[in-house]
Formats: sequence, C-alpha cells, structure tokens
Amino acid sequence: MPEPVIDVVVVNWNAGPALAECVASLGAVREHLASVVVVDNASSDGSLDGLDALGAEHGLPLVILRNDRNRGFGPACNQGARLGAAEHVLFLNPDTRVAPDSLDRPLELLSSPAGADVGALGIQLEDERGRVARSCARFPTATTYVAIALGLDRVSPLRSLGYRMTEWDHAETRDVDHVMGAFYLIRRATFAAVGGFDERFFVYFEDLDLSRRVRASGKRLVYLAGPRAFHAGGGTTRAIPARRLAYFLRGKLRYARKHERGATLAIALLATALFELPARVLGGLVRGRVGEAAAAVGGFALCPFAEPPRGAVRADETGPEPETGAEDRREAARA
Repeated sequence: MPEPVIDVVVVNWNAGPALAECVASLGAVREHLASVVVVDNASSDGSLDGLDALGAEHGLPLVILRNDRNRGFGPACNQGARLGAAEHVLFLNPDTRVAPDSLDRPLELLSSPAGADVGALGIQLEDERGRVARSCARFPTATTYVAIALGLDRVSPLRSLGYRMTEWDHAETRDVDHVMGAFYLIRRATFAAVGGFDERFFVYFEDLDLSRRVRASGKRLVYLAGPRAFHAGGGTTRAIPARRLAYFLRGKLRYARKHERGATLAIALLATALFELPARVLGGLVRGRVGEAAAAVGGFALCPFAEPPRGAVRADETGPEPETGAEDRREAARA
C-alpha cells in the first residue's frame, strides 16, 4: 500500500449531482489520498446531501468545510489546502471524475530525478465524447488580449493568437506555461512558496496567475499525456451566462493590471473595454444566438471597468500570506 501523499481540494458551488460523482471517483485512488476536503461556497442546491455517507462508503478521509457565503474559487482553494499537510495538493473541479490510473504517472514523475524541478502538472482531460480537451495555456501577450477581445482566437487559422493552446492536439507530454485548474496537482512546498492563490481573484484567471508565479519561482509546469480524467467543462457558472462573462472579464482585467506594464497593459484594457462587447454581440447575432448576444450585454454591464483593484496591485505581489488554518479546522470540525 503506497503512502498517502496527496490532499485533494474540491471547491463546490451548486454543482448538483456532479459533486457526488467526483467524490465517488476518488475511491479508485484512495490509497494516494491523505485527505479529501470539499469547501462549499454556500451552495443552495442540496449538493452536500449524503456526501459524508458517500465518503465513508468509498473509504475516503473526507472533510467538508461550509462557508456562509460564496468566497470565490481561489480563497476557497486556500482554505482547503490549509486543512492538509500532505506533500502534494490536487485541486479538482467538482465536474471532474478521476480514473484509477489518474495519479500513478503524475506521482512517478514528481518523485523521479527528471521531475525534481516540476512544481505543478496536469493530465489529459476528456469530455463526454471521450475527446481530449485542449486545456493548456500560454501566458498572454499584447496580441493575445486583442485576439481574445475580437474573438480571433476562435477562428481556426488564428487559434494560436489566443492564450488557450487550442491549435495543439494535446497528444504528447510537454512543458507548458499553464495547466487548467480543473485538475491541478502542485507540490505543497511550491504552493506555499508562491503564497497560494491570490484571493483578489474571485474566479477565472486565478489559476493562470498561480502558474505564472510558479514559473517565476523557477519551477516547471508539465502537461502529462496518457493518464486521463473526465471534465464536463463550463462549471456551474454555465447557468448564469451574463454573470459568468462578468467574472471572466474581471479576472482578465485583474490579471492584466497585476502582470502587464506599459503598452501591453494599455492594449489589454482598451481592447477589452472597446472591442470585446461589439465583437461578442455581433458573433452571437451572426450565429443566431440572441441569448448569447444579450448575455454579452449583461456581462459587460456587470463588469466595473472603472473599478481599480482593491489595494495596490503590483506584479511582484502574490496575494495573502498563508494562514495557520486553525479557524478553518474548527469550522470543518463543526460541519
């Protein structure tokens, strides 16, 4: 029996039955797991019902932490990570399901001499049709921000202009700038060294920001082909398209303000503020999707472009210092 070396953290907000499916799938890899922490951001859909019994049924060291409000993805991830002490932390979206071999090769790499400088990694994520999602990303450039704003990254010959590496089939292992946060396995020492997730991000781009800081610390990020996990994609925000777009825009602008300078920052802000709304509305209307066009208008109305970041955001800031986690442990014990 291998020694448990992974703490799993799942952040839940109204994920419905998907959460139970995610937790049940972890039973197939329980020998690797020191803990499974579900951090619930004040869900109202009953997705926590029966979860304790399900965890016991699959022999999981399950802890449920209930927040009294939606604290956002990054802050909830930090809460969950503080409850464990294992060598590695696996951040999983609730719409994922791991396979029995999802963790074997990642752990082999992280424990090998060849993986000594790997700070974090991801694996192949497949959808309902068994297709491998093109989930890795590159750090944005000025061109990237313009391409995203105009929707050029969704045009087949121009996909390489976007930050998502959708032009690559994800069929082989390689070093990348970023692996999707739906399955994000990181060394605890690396996570602590870079300060965890920056809690000024509510959702979207918080994982890209984390990867940027991991890379800046001198560690590699690896996309590992072969082992797979299921990921439905879209998450629970699919039910609120306008607010989802607002979250995306806020995350992108916060990321740009934190990491970009000079002309690149100006281009990122101007392209988003001036070009993205008409491009999204026009794209929705051309495709005959009036609801998509309306959601674009609603999303931009909800996004406070003029709002400066809370506090002084500098490129060298990594977010809040890790806390002791004592309060979170007491809250989990009461749950």
